[in-house]
Amino acid sequence: MGRGKIVIRRIDNSTSRQVTFSKRRNGLLKKAKELAILCDAEGGVVIFSSTGKLYDFSSSSMKAVDGRYYQWKEEHSPLGHSSSEVQFLQKEVGMLQAQLQNLAEKSPQLGGENLSWLSVQELQNFENQLEMSPSRVRMRKAQWLLCRYRTNPKGTSFIRKCGLVKRKLFLEKSELTQRFMDPGAMDYKLPSDNI
Repeated sequence: MGRGKIVIRRIDNSTSRQVTFSKRRNGLLKKAKELAILCDAEGGVVIFSSTGKLYDFSSSSMKAVDGRYYQWKEEHSPLGHSSSEVQFLQKEVGMLQAQLQNLAEKSPQLGGENLSWLSVQELQNFENQLEMSPSRVRMRKAQWLLCRYRTNPKGTSFIRKCGLVKRKLFLEKSELTQRFMDPGAMDYKLPSDNI
């Protein structure tokens, strides 16, 4: 004779509910242990009773299982790749801004200051270097985006999100260009001995 089906709903009798909880909890933990052993699977089960008592099982350490779960969830969420890529780009923008600020502090020439001692040829070389830098950066960024697009199955949404970052970078670049190329901000006077 087989077991009869029961209706899955809250058990009203507290004693029966506690007995059922205990039996089913032990069964669930036993199945999790068997699955981990038989299939060489890594897993964990966490159960809190109605009184708040914790029951858990993990095939390795619960911390390792928990960390692996959150890492997998971040990597495989619907927007996981795109948002993590955008976060990476935002971090890179922050680092580049810090480097730019550092270079501007170290070399006032990048800000258009203290250029009066440079000869015309040195000024021309400096200008050429400044003009070529953005094109090198754009080329590297295009290579990186193309590589990511080819390896990412959700490339189109990633490229769209990168467009938002690109617009932000463009606005920041425009602001920096205006600040550094403002005729009032630069000293165009040549020393009298170079005239």
